[in-house]
Amino acid sequence: MKEIILFLLAVVVLSVIAGLLQPQKKKKDRTRRPTNANKRRPESTQRKVNRSSKSCRPDEVILSMSLDDLNGTEFERLLALYFRDQGYVVYEVGIGGNDGGVDLVIVDKRGERTAVQAKCYADHNMVPVQTVRELVAAKRNHNCILTVLVTTSDLTGPAKKEAEQFRVEYWHGGVVEEKLRRWGKWQPNRGRRKKA
Repeated sequence: MKEIILFLLAVVVLSVIAGLLQPQKKKKDRTRRPTNANKRRPESTQRKVNRSSKSCRPDEVILSMSLDDLNGTEFERLLALYFRDQGYVVYEVGIGGNDGGVDLVIVDKRGERTAVQAKCYADHNMVPVQTVRELVAAKRNHNCILTVLVTTSDLTGPAKKEAEQFRVEYWHGGVVEEKLRRWGKWQPNRGRRKKA
């Protein structure tokens, strides 16, 4: 018994010594470095929207905001409101992320199910082919027949090719804005003051 205790004590002592001999990791300096405060940024970059935020403002606010001012969760919510008013039953299956490739499942009057993936991206951020592939694969998990990919930007060339091959309907920024304007409830300029 004495030998076992001595053995365990030796292991603990050696572990402590080994830990002390290891080089210390440098802690990152968490203070912010000063930026060029005097440098004037263009107005378009002054207001940044955290598109990855999972928060969602009230529907009335979302209906009065431009697509550029919405985050991903709010864009998904706007589409849910739009599809409901178009007569679909809407299931918000992936609101806010970790959706497995499907944000909404919409069901028409005949019971036909469509998987909808929403991508709220800046104009320069194109939807990659991987997103189309995920949507095509994920539609089966929700028993959907059709697929729609809705983005505020556009698809890359390979993504468009893949979408056409697998019959994925896609709405890019211009199409989305046109459909929402014709809907009438989305009024992005309402409640905003015009700058003089």
